[in-house]
Amino acid sequence: MSTLRKFLTHQGFIRIPLTKTVTNHFEMLVKVNGVPGNFILDTGASNSCIGMEFAEEFLLIAEDSDIKAAGAGSIDLLTQTSTKNTVEIENWKNTKIDLVLIDLTYINTALENHQANKVKGIIGADILQKGKAVIDYKTKCLYLK
Repeated sequence: MSTLRKFLTHQGFIRIPLTKTVTNHFEMLVKVNGVPGNFILDTGASNSCIGMEFAEEFLLIAEDSDIKAAGAGSIDLLTQTSTKNTVEIENWKNTKIDLVLIDLTYINTALENHQANKVKGIIGADILQKGKAVIDYKTKCLYLK
């Protein structure tokens, strides 16, 4: 067992194995409101997001938002928000997560063009900050507290 792993688990962090995709993203299984889905980890995304088309599947109560999103080759994407959701990643759980709903078409098209799996959402900096995240790129693991 690595020294980093020993240290972080001793400090109460939960170890979450990540899968590296052909696009050099890390992906993981995430449960939102008890419903599992494939998500990518994006440290550059300020907010965690779910595709609008999956709102009902993840039991989200969506409200229109004035926030415009940008990313993956598109700008000024319309968004919705959903508050106080439960997010579980392995044994880490938080019941007060706000999520942004966006159109993931551009992202999923880019992933498909590289023969990668489509995703239902993105774990962004908001959840990483709440979980005091440490990413170990060498062992492809995320640690959350």
